[in-house]
Amino acid sequence: MSQDKHRVVGVRFKKAGKIYYFDPQEFELEKGLKVIVETARGIELGDVVVGIKEVSDKEIVAPLKKVIRLVTEEDLQVHEDNKSKEGEAFQVAAQKIESHQLDMKLVDVEFTFDKNKIIFFFTADGRVDFRDLVKDLAAVFKTRIELRQIGVRDEAKMLGGIGPCGKSLCCATWLGDFDPVTIKMAKEQNLSLNPTKISGICGRLFCCLRYEHEHYHEMIRRMPAVGSKVKTDEGIGEVIQTVILSGKVKVKMKNPMDDVEEIKTLSIDDIRPMTKKKLKQQLNEKKPDEEAKKMDEPS
Repeated sequence: MSQDKHRVVGVRFKKAGKIYYFDPQEFELEKGLKVIVETARGIELGDVVVGIKEVSDKEIVAPLKKVIRLVTEEDLQVHEDNKSKEGEAFQVAAQKIESHQLDMKLVDVEFTFDKNKIIFFFTADGRVDFRDLVKDLAAVFKTRIELRQIGVRDEAKMLGGIGPCGKSLCCATWLGDFDPVTIKMAKEQNLSLNPTKISGICGRLFCCLRYEHEHYHEMIRRMPAVGSKVKTDEGIGEVIQTVILSGKVKVKMKNPMDDVEEIKTLSIDDIRPMTKKKLKQQLNEKKPDEEAKKMDEPS
């Protein structure tokens, strides 16, 4: 079944925010331009981060909203004015939260471009009854008020910071979406399972645990188990250690010249796993040679 194609442009509203598709209409838009678009929460100003392209039905959220116009100097001034007012709104809201004695932490404030709505982002351990707070804020700002509870990862993304690696947080600089991260990923990478050593400043598992997950998962699948027998160019040996990141295996084997055990570090591509059947065949092949050797030895 064929799918309809839609001409779209990708727009982002925050530095590391999610990319949304819009109908570019008759505008010829390139990456780097600023546009005014219609969104579910009102009129917004965003940056074009994906130039015009065609996508299928399953890649869009219907109905597809439209690009209204390219940004003007007046639009930029309105945007700057909104940003300056967000700081004032934050202070007012923080005072109101304190006066209502609500167990919540205000994180950020956003004005929609058309000032049709002010969104207050907060974190809290549980549900918060903020109905009276909304009434107070609406009375002060004379516009629609929305309070949106977010998680600790979203808080870190909004506020930014420096991670344990010494670099700016991935979520605040380029990571558009949060992918699921599990403790199994840390186990597969042989990391310490101490929560303080594998958690970011948000208190959740490092997002970067996922970056190399596919590589580790594939290498673990290819790696022989410790204690298993493998065949090498120099004979059969026993795996005593695997180094997943470098794709190396430490193999213990006997030197046929002096019967002394040696430990060799080999690439995973230079070894071949031995099944029990192959190992038995290999040992059976060796026995006649050893017996013939004994018969040749002087008595």
